[in-house]
Amino acid sequence: MACEFRLVRQVEFSETDMAGIMHFSNFFRFMEAAEHAFFRSLGFSIHTTHPEKVGWPRVHAECDYSSPLRFEDSVEIHLLVRERRPRSISYSFTFRKLGPDPPREVASGKLTVACIRRDPVTGNFSSAIIPEAIAAQIEPAPPESLRS
Repeated sequence: MACEFRLVRQVEFSETDMAGIMHFSNFFRFMEAAEHAFFRSLGFSIHTTHPEKVGWPRVHAECDYSSPLRFEDSVEIHLLVRERRPRSISYSFTFRKLGPDPPREVASGKLTVACIRRDPVTGNFSSAIIPEAIAAQIEPAPPESLRS
């Protein structure tokens, strides 16, 4: 069972503002990219097409910033599973700038996603139990590895 995942990304020019600093909204995109890569590492996809088709809307997102990232900076996004409930998963993210100096934290974030299904007749969405095949692969990180 997995409780963490690491993804390294480089800041692209299109992700920066006129000062060459990564725009704050892209931290949320990087969190989502880490979540998707985490699911792929477990043999799943966020976008499923099999009979247990479920969706994962975001129900909470936050990010705190302590230092900027700039064009061509490499950053490690460290995902930790904070909590897995029957119908949702909460993650913590730590962003560390990589380079010639020792890695240093530049931001941290949290994301909670709900598991939902779409009724094929009505088109309505409703919360759903996380499919067992997925739930069996994901576990919360040990409390000592989580920050507030």
